[in-house]
Amino acid sequence: MGMLRWGVDSLQNPDELIPVLRMIDADKFGKIKPKDEDRGFCYEILNLVSRSFAIVIQQLPAQLRDPVCIFYLVLRALDTVEDDMKIAATTKIPLLRDFYEKISDRSFRMTAGDQKDYIRLLDQYPKVTSVFLKLTPREQERIADITMRMGNGMADFVHKGVPDTVGDYDLYCHYVAGVVGLGLSQLFVASGLQSPSLTRSEDLSNHMGLFLQKTNIIRDYFEDINELPAPRMFWPRENWGKYANNLAEFKDPANKAAAMCCLNEMVTDALRHAVYCLQYMSMIEDPQIFNCCAIPQTMAFGTLSLCYNNYTIFTGPKAAVKLRRGTTAKLMYTSNNMFAMYRHFLNFAEKLEVRCNTETSEDPSVTTTLEHLHKIKAACKAGLARTKDDTFDELRSRLLALTGGSFYVAWTYNFLDLRGPGDLPTFLSVTQHWWSILIFLISIAVFFIPSRPSPRPTLSA
Repeated sequence: MGMLRWGVDSLQNPDELIPVLRMIDADKFGKIKPKDEDRGFCYEILNLVSRSFAIVIQQLPAQLRDPVCIFYLVLRALDTVEDDMKIAATTKIPLLRDFYEKISDRSFRMTAGDQKDYIRLLDQYPKVTSVFLKLTPREQERIADITMRMGNGMADFVHKGVPDTVGDYDLYCHYVAGVVGLGLSQLFVASGLQSPSLTRSEDLSNHMGLFLQKTNIIRDYFEDINELPAPRMFWPRENWGKYANNLAEFKDPANKAAAMCCLNEMVTDALRHAVYCLQYMSMIEDPQIFNCCAIPQTMAFGTLSLCYNNYTIFTGPKAAVKLRRGTTAKLMYTSNNMFAMYRHFLNFAEKLEVRCNTETSEDPSVTTTLEHLHKIKAACKAGLARTKDDTFDELRSRLLALTGGSFYVAWTYNFLDLRGPGDLPTFLSVTQHWWSILIFLISIAVFFIPSRPSPRPTLSA
């Protein structure tokens, strides 16, 4: 059924066909499989606990792959502890605060999590520790520092409970995602592939994390509110308290109108981070680092657009509010330079603007929503005006390679009325046959090989 749906989607959206094929290829053949047992486990579990992040992490420059992979797994393990509502607060709080000390303890493992892959990650955590201890002292220090800050922030909110204000909500998102942006910026700079100016823009790094985290919190309402033995509630009372006495009331279809108003206010709040994400992205110098950061941000905006005014958020399941596979693939393989990123953000902003004017013109927060969208559009249009579009140059090169290879095969086999190898001596004709196949295969490979974007201009603040 899934393949049939994909086939229909491909016919309706032919521009997504090649990106989907490339994503399938990356999923099957692009996975890193180290011979070392512990590193092998880390990359295997990475692909299981996060498919989208796994792809971009494994495409990072060699000196960044292990640090970022381990950074992600350490924080995924910490997040699994926080999310496990079966762990009593009296146990969870000290565990979260002390988790940064556990990451260098070769004997540490525990049972936690609500999914088999998360359970396996924590059960075999000594393998992650083993690879962590092989990183440079500077990398270990940065990962431990971010883990400490995140764990303490999570512990504070286990004690506080539901965020009361939007400020509390921002602070929570800072602890669980904003500090991740800071840590990644530090690792990028430490690798020597990124100038130190990136770490001096901590506020922009924070916005990157908040944009992703708020999108996830909005999308995951149904899953979080139905968590057992107790719900997880991250939406701030300042927002939902205007429309309900309890956050769980939005599940009741009788409260649909109120639920939609609250949902749109949450999406509007998340949109205020988008312009700052564009500013951060314009500062990244290495093409592979750019891809690693741009793809999640672009997909987040796409997902946020799906969430807007979508009551499925409250009825579930989470998979119902998800970008189509073809859309995901297209965003993954076209978000490789600032021109493309501006174009994607502009496209999402314009479509949302139309919906605001047609679907939600009476919504209480629509004026603020439109203000944020206008800022995003202005930033994108200004960026597009001063950024070179190298998409055509790349496509032209690939078409040239494919055409050249095809022509060579045609010449070899006398498909055209040209003098070809049929007039050559037998031993040369056989050689020409194999050369023809090789050149044609190379041309196909050039057409499908992932592109490397050109350096991006700096976006002035």
